[in-house]
Amino acid sequence: MGRNNLLGAWGEALAAEYLRKKHYKILASGYRCRFGEIDLIAANRTYLVFVEVKLRKSADFAAAREYVDARKQERLRTTAAMYLAQHPTNLLSRFDIIEIYAPEGLNTAHPRINHMEDAFQ
Repeated sequence: MGRNNLLGAWGEALAAEYLRKKHYKILASGYRCRFGEIDLIAANRTYLVFVEVKLRKSADFAAAREYVDARKQERLRTTAAMYLAQHPTNLLSRFDIIEIYAPEGLNTAHPRINHMEDAFQ
């Protein structure tokens, strides 16, 4: 596993733990189909949440959320529609972004997590 894959997996694990502490159940991690990938799919009593995790060392260049552009959002929507077709639910669905700032990468003792609920439609 390359360094970027390792960092990505670490970031997704941090985001999943963060969501569990907020009483979400993680339904899928790294869900893939021909349209794209969704980092995490989680649910609480009301929502099925499609989560894009963005890990950065800092926001000096741009906020992590800015990397989820219109093209990426469209891919996420299409991938989410495929998941919903395979896993019907009565829950409302939404798209969240979880930014993780880890200045020392894997050695960051206390990464900063910023959870944006309903980040886009």
